[in-house]
Amino acid sequence: MTKKMMLTCVAIGMSVAAMAQVRVGVKGGWNVANISDANSGSVDKGRSYNSFHIGAIADIPLSPILALQPGVFYSGKGTKIERGEEGSLAYFKTTTNPSYIEIPVNFVGKIPVGQDTRIFLGAGPYAAFGVGGKNKYESTVAGVKTTGESNIKWDDDTPFNDGDPNQGYDKYKRFDYGGNLLAGVEFGNFLVSAQYGLGFGKILSGTDNSSDDKGKNRVWSFSVGYLLGRSK
Repeated sequence: MTKKMMLTCVAIGMSVAAMAQVRVGVKGGWNVANISDANSGSVDKGRSYNSFHIGAIADIPLSPILALQPGVFYSGKGTKIERGEEGSLAYFKTTTNPSYIEIPVNFVGKIPVGQDTRIFLGAGPYAAFGVGGKNKYESTVAGVKTTGESNIKWDDDTPFNDGDPNQGYDKYKRFDYGGNLLAGVEFGNFLVSAQYGLGFGKILSGTDNSSDDKGKNRVWSFSVGYLLGRSK
């Protein structure tokens, strides 16, 4: 057997061993979402919108201390804006809560801190596809209260299509993308984590200029999860 063949067999054997340790599970929790409204990409005027996420993840070991964690989630995002005081003569509130199917791919480093317990830190990209959501408003003027809602409209944009004829500022882009930073603790089959999702693309249809960072998703996520299989 040649040296090349031996190395190939070793690589295949290592891959099979790693795949045998792959764990899959479920993960869900609370989203604290907002949408950037300042040139710097920060949030100055909007208030956080509370929503949730739920989905499935896999934990694929790449080394004794490094794993790849892809997943697929249903995730609610959005923001809330208020003007005036509730119950006053002039008050206005509007909320928007777009919902996405989100696919993160995070690289996670794990640090053992006890028997079957690890602290982990990670980062990675995500891609998301808009699937639903509503816009709601509530106003009070001179004691007269008005409320209403409408389904969010999605355009047919893609990252590769700049000439979408369906663009309009009353619609959201169907496709979103960004990056995640996360940290947490894994103990046995359970995990607890916090994550910050930083949207890179503007979510409103027709907003493609790069002169500012307004109109991008910003989401804190707090999660609990369970992975099937034995941790290594």
